[in-house]
Amino acid sequence: MRFIGIIPARYASTRFPAKPLAMLGGKTVIERVYRQVEGVLDDVVVATDDDRIMNAVLSFGGKAVMTSVNHKSGTDRVHEAFTKVGDGFDVIVNIQGDEPFIQAQQLEAIRQCFDDESVDIATLVKPFKPEDGFAALENANSPKVVVNKRMEALYFSRSIIPFTRGKDKAEWLSGHTYYKHIGLYAYRAQVLKEITSLPQSSLELAESLEQLRWLENGYKIKVGISEIETIGIDTPEDLERAEKFLQKLSQEK
Repeated sequence: MRFIGIIPARYASTRFPAKPLAMLGGKTVIERVYRQVEGVLDDVVVATDDDRIMNAVLSFGGKAVMTSVNHKSGTDRVHEAFTKVGDGFDVIVNIQGDEPFIQAQQLEAIRQCFDDESVDIATLVKPFKPEDGFAALENANSPKVVVNKRMEALYFSRSIIPFTRGKDKAEWLSGHTYYKHIGLYAYRAQVLKEITSLPQSSLELAESLEQLRWLENGYKIKVGISEIETIGIDTPEDLERAEKFLQKLSQEK
């Protein structure tokens, strides 16, 4: 199978406008994401809605394609890009444009999910650890996932799921394995076409999590596990955290 990575990157983010062009360690956020994916999958392209992002990607030697400004989700943007540049690819990997620390091992983990021919959609999670603290678990910008025994997603939520009854919150992380969702998806080409033709669902609108549309319509999402920490950038404060994380990584090398 051939895998193409598509990175949706829009300019008008509500919480952090022009986020893809924000500087992180001397490079734009979008370049850092692109470099993490480049060479791991069979191809990679940025799907954007803005000339400024397009020109920034082309200036560092990357590939980019213009898409509509009217998409309601990153997956819709990925699908449009795939119709333009995806001929010959079997699986599309949707890499969030605000995940500059995504690792090759994570891309390989999601690729391996498709060794099972029955898998149509896959994503990754990372177990929370007790040392992460309750504040990290409570963070609404870090969606949580519950899975079944076959490592298929049952539900995603910005709230803490499951609720641990009868224990102090300080004990929750030591008494149950909670999973943090990593913003990485992959879909077979036909399934991507199907899910982007679905209307937005009630659960999706309630939580502002597009993957709930797929679950609500009966699609199964295979979940792979990663132990690698990533920092998604949703706000300027997240960018500051990412800068410190990058400095820490540089010191450890």
